[in-house]
Amino acid sequence: MQRVPPDPEMLTGLVSSLAIQRVSGPAEVIAFLASPAASYITGAVLDSNGGYTA
Repeated sequence: MQRVPPDPEMLTGLVSSLAIQRVSGPAEVIAFLASPAASYITGAVLDSNGGYTA
């Protein structure tokens, strides 16, 4: 399956609507979950959306 890059104008609009004003990738989320900072998280569904649903 070929990935189609997002339209730059649409991506800029989406990022500006995020609370943290940037896009993350899977590596950042995985690094957090594998770190000691996440050691108290168990059985939870975590939204990794930059505050989009906040």
